Amino acid sequence: MSMIAAFDFLEPAFMQRALLAAAIVGLCAPLVGIFLVQRRLSLMGDGLGHIALTGVALGFLLQTNPVATAVIVASIGSVVVELIRSYGRTSGDVALAVLFYGGIAGGVLLIGLSSKRSNANLLSYLFGSLTTVSRFDLWMIFSLAMVIFLVTIFLKRPLFALCIDPEFAQVSGVPVKALSMVLAVLTAVTVTISMRVVGLLLVSALMIIPVASAQQLSASFTGTRLKASMIGIVGALTGVIMSFYVDLAPGALIVVLIIMFFILTIGFTFFARRHNVQPHPS
Repeated sequence: MSMIAAFDFLEPAFMQRALLAAAIVGLCAPLVGIFLVQRRLSLMGDGLGHIALTGVALGFLLQTNPVATAVIVASIGSVVVELIRSYGRTSGDVALAVLFYGGIAGGVLLIGLSSKRSNANLLSYLFGSLTTVSRFDLWMIFSLAMVIFLVTIFLKRPLFALCIDPEFAQVSGVPVKALSMVLAVLTAVTVTISMRVVGLLLVSALMIIPVASAQQLSASFTGTRLKASMIGIVGALTGVIMSFYVDLAPGALIVVLIIMFFILTIGFTFFARRHNVQPHPS
């Protein structure tokens, strides 16, 4: 295979947009996922993915951009869950369960009210469809990803304090309830920008599994954060490139690749412990 032929996946415009979208999401999803893992809310991405389904269906019904409506609906849903967790007598697990089933039910009802063509289009949001990412989708993904990146950078310390010990953080003057809302909305935004890459049904994997892998390789929060983003980017780009040659769904390939890497990190950790090798502190 010649050098030019090896990079022929870069020629189609849809592949260029797909690679950019995958790289952006692969970078940002673990930046939010690491806080969810620390708070033991790994399934929150799944719950908000289901509520985002209602937003997508609403976009089809109103004949507007489904990504935009999904961002709005998922953000509202995330705030409602945090309010239930903070002020209601319902536990976080029950709130997430309500989110799961309410999101699916709402999505199905709204899809039923829209045209039959929407049923086929809905699959691209459930399982991802990188090859159909438009320029508008790409700009929206980039803009929202920049918000995610900047917020997680500037609020890294208070968010870390919130995730490690909320009660101590509140005593120390950290606005726990406000930060919980911010993290919930960030999760909702991450879910909606990731659905074009891996789909709503697999979106939580891209947020959580790179973090779980990085935790096996690093002993610090900063090191885990950096490694998780690197794993996310490499996994996303590799999955997209492989899908071009093997003609398989890129979202599923991305998830399978990062799961395989996670299994490898577990094996590496087991080997390192048996031979008394410590993980890198950074």
